[in-house]
Amino acid sequence: MSRIVIVGAGLGGLSAAINLRLAGHGVLVLEQNELAGGRANQLKLDGFTFDTGPSLLNYPWVFEGLFRQAGRNLYDYLELIEVEPGIRFYWPDGESLQLSSRFDLLRSELERFDPGVGPRLARWLDSAGRNYRLSFDRLVVSNADSPLKWLGALRLNELAALGLENSLYRQLSRSFHSERICQAMGSYAMYLGGSPFDLPGLFEILPFGEINYGLWLPRGGIYALVEAMERLASEVGVEVRTNCRVEQITQDGARAAGVLLAGGERVVADAVVSNCDLPFTDANLLAAGTAKTQGVKRASRLKMTPGVLTFYWGLRREVQGLGHHSIFFPDDYRGSFQALMSGTGVSIDPPFYTSVASASDPALAPAGKSTMFVLIPTPVLSRLDGTDFFSEAERLKHYVISRLQRHGCVISAADIEIERAWTPVDWQNSFALYDGSAFGAAHRLFMLGPWRPANRNTRLPGLFYVGASTTPGTGMPLVTLGGRMTAERVVSYVR
Repeated sequence: MSRIVIVGAGLGGLSAAINLRLAGHGVLVLEQNELAGGRANQLKLDGFTFDTGPSLLNYPWVFEGLFRQAGRNLYDYLELIEVEPGIRFYWPDGESLQLSSRFDLLRSELERFDPGVGPRLARWLDSAGRNYRLSFDRLVVSNADSPLKWLGALRLNELAALGLENSLYRQLSRSFHSERICQAMGSYAMYLGGSPFDLPGLFEILPFGEINYGLWLPRGGIYALVEAMERLASEVGVEVRTNCRVEQITQDGARAAGVLLAGGERVVADAVVSNCDLPFTDANLLAAGTAKTQGVKRASRLKMTPGVLTFYWGLRREVQGLGHHSIFFPDDYRGSFQALMSGTGVSIDPPFYTSVASASDPALAPAGKSTMFVLIPTPVLSRLDGTDFFSEAERLKHYVISRLQRHGCVISAADIEIERAWTPVDWQNSFALYDGSAFGAAHRLFMLGPWRPANRNTRLPGLFYVGASTTPGTGMPLVTLGGRMTAERVVSYVR
């Protein structure tokens, strides 16, 4: 039986571990932190429970499939709470727009901005739904190394319908006449750490997927999903060691042969899978030699998504006037994305996201109190040189509170009983992220499928990757599917 070592117990690493164990291989997962989960981690502070990163679960079918592969039922491990209506978007002038998975509610809401939108909405749901199914059935889970083979999975008319020649924003504007609807649905680009003016039109499947499959919160928070996957991994025979930091991926000649731990222990393996961010792995974990040199070069050339500054607030009272998921736009919508992708410094007027998970699961906060998670995107660390993050965190806290008050959510700094703030530096150091990028490598047209950094190292046989910066991309469902794809690569290698 081959022995596979996986560096990192994020969702991608756990998924790869489960798939490899089900294929009959011995699997050891090494995690540097106290808890598994990677960016999908957990903070418990004086009775308040926070998810550190992802705050919503979409595409539950992905996780149902993982558990089904192991002969289990996801819902024997997890209870999902539907969040409906889903997400609300706010503009500085006080206008807001709420999305729903209920067609009548969605149509009624969009009609306020785009009279007569009903038939166009129905056509959009139909066409985006076809592209969603085509993408996940034939493109997303393909390990094709050749662009021709990857795109060849579709007929010419199917390929033409994907909207690859358009930006996401332009693709949406073909169906919706309202700029505000396009801005709201285009903001799903932020889930991939990108801009709706850069991502290809194919990604209109993002708002479709959330509308079609709904938004969910596992009871106990997103971390309950991590615990369910970790439990499943243990049940099928995966060994997970936490508080175990890998210093280096070792080599035997020209192949990866195991890892060197921080305490000096060497672990021998037939193959190594890194769930650390791919460019971080290439730049920091490879031994000296050709693979290391090439890895550093590749990492430096890779276009990364923005970083984030996050707040975790335990509030003394229940939040009024704000739903579970909300996005707040600045005055200059287009300019804010340009600043994130190519600007320097933290914006004076940034977009931001809030999640009040205790609104759906009151057990996440003490009685009569609330949890609030705030995420503010920033440029990557290499473009934030000299930034005083302490000062920026204070400024942004008051900026967020001011915007919330403007929209009827009346809270003040005095309402914050417990606070933690994580800067891009904290994210980088805690979860082996490259340049503080929170969402991994970018998702532009020529960063998809076979153009994206592959889930195997062609210069160092035996080294594989899983996670946000490799194929198929970022987000909990995609890295979970990516675990299966990486496992397929490993199985072919060690066979």
